[in-house]
Amino acid sequence: MSGTHKEGLKVEEPYYLDITSRIIEANKAISHNLVEGGVAPSKKRNAMKCSNGSCKWPKSSSGLVEVPYIFSDYFYDAEKASIKEAMDTRKPAFALFLIVANLTTSALRVKWGTCWATIGRDGGRQLVSLSVYGCLDRGTIQHKLLHTLGFHPEHTRSDIDRYVRISWQNVPSASANNFNQMNTNNLNTPYDYSSVMHYGRSFFASSFGADTIAPIPDSSVPIGQRNGMSYLDILRINRLYKCK
Repeated sequence: MSGTHKEGLKVEEPYYLDITSRIIEANKAISHNLVEGGVAPSKKRNAMKCSNGSCKWPKSSSGLVEVPYIFSDYFYDAEKASIKEAMDTRKPAFALFLIVANLTTSALRVKWGTCWATIGRDGGRQLVSLSVYGCLDRGTIQHKLLHTLGFHPEHTRSDIDRYVRISWQNVPSASANNFNQMNTNNLNTPYDYSSVMHYGRSFFASSFGADTIAPIPDSSVPIGQRNGMSYLDILRINRLYKCK
């Protein structure tokens, strides 16, 4: 399936590929190095624990965590609506967390193009790139949004050795940095195989059908869902931002 998008570029959409394969395909032509399957390393700080709070989005005088965002001009109205729906956290589970649209000097700029984000608040006009090629399903949008809120992929958290096994023999050397263990703040929450931040079992595999991630001890546990944020995803956001 193919078509011409708003700015006139032809978009090829091989929907026989799974979501993770489409993201990799969408990022092939990107000019800077990505890690963790779609994270752009910050030019202002490293993507580690945030000790002084500078990488978190601030609370307003009303006590809400406000993350302003603006869209680039290349999205159709229907695509903008889909992105807004996925980003909408004005629900009971997010009693003190709100994403608002506002033109400010410190905002997310939702860009049409490839498929990546940075970890945490970077300051200024911070980019989130969402490709119509493989990045506009609800779960993937939320995955990128959680990156900007400060979260690494689940399979890279500091205690992964207890919960997943990386099959390094199936990981190309050029992709090995996508499986690096990070020094994360796990917010006193258990490992979550159902997290929208967890990658699928064959992500970055060197050959079709090979596994790169296997749950421990039960390798049959489903991982890599992109239906939407899990209960623990929501709990962690509220804990990180001290929302009640």
